[in-house]
Amino acid sequence: MTPIPPLDLPVILLIAAAGFIAGVQNALAGGGSFITFPALLLAGLNPLAANITSTIAMFPSQTTSAVAGRKLVDDVGPLSFRAMFLISLGGGVLGALLLLSTPATFFARIVPWLVLFATSVFAWGTFRRKPLHAAAAMPLPVLVGVQSCIAIYGGYFGGGIGFLMLAALTIAGMQVRAATATKNMLAMAMNAAATLIFAFSNMISWPAAFALSAGGIAGGVCGAWLIHRLPERIMRGFVVLIGALLTVWMFLR
Repeated sequence: MTPIPPLDLPVILLIAAAGFIAGVQNALAGGGSFITFPALLLAGLNPLAANITSTIAMFPSQTTSAVAGRKLVDDVGPLSFRAMFLISLGGGVLGALLLLSTPATFFARIVPWLVLFATSVFAWGTFRRKPLHAAAAMPLPVLVGVQSCIAIYGGYFGGGIGFLMLAALTIAGMQVRAATATKNMLAMAMNAAATLIFAFSNMISWPAAFALSAGGIAGGVCGAWLIHRLPERIMRGFVVLIGALLTVWMFLR
């Protein structure tokens, strides 16, 4: 595998700035990985190392968001929240192990398609008509299967999992507010499992991870202040634009 390149102070400061923007973005609209992933690629990390480092770095701010909304978490139709949480943990572990067994060269070839998929999911989740009320319940086996697939994908790459889960949970019968809080907790479970696995990998740039994490925490605080001051659709549109440009760049590089 390609070794992790050393980073000088100006690059670390730029990575911290990217983490700050991603933290603001996550607080306002989601999609911070569309900022952190290309920033790490530009810093010289290969796609596999960039994905692993980004996952670890943004975990603290994800945890904060999940815990903040824990009182709104609820069961999902016939499936208890505890069961969904365990499914998410297990899927996150499987996805992370699958990623670590993927050669960096192969991951570099498939990552443009993953970014394209994640961008498409994000765009769909951004501009689709949001349900005002609960939809028809999803059968239990289908719900378990869908969440398992999302969890494995979340541990492997993770782009767009928030919108995938929000769509699945609302279709399963949850109100949008409870679905949002529940998907935050389930996403935290996936990332906690992946972070635990990735922490023992040699594909982490720890200076970049700490810089992203510090920037992400500061950005999350700033985003909480801005959440009632900036139009959400502008921020979501910005993420879709970044994702589209990143997709084109990844296919051409």
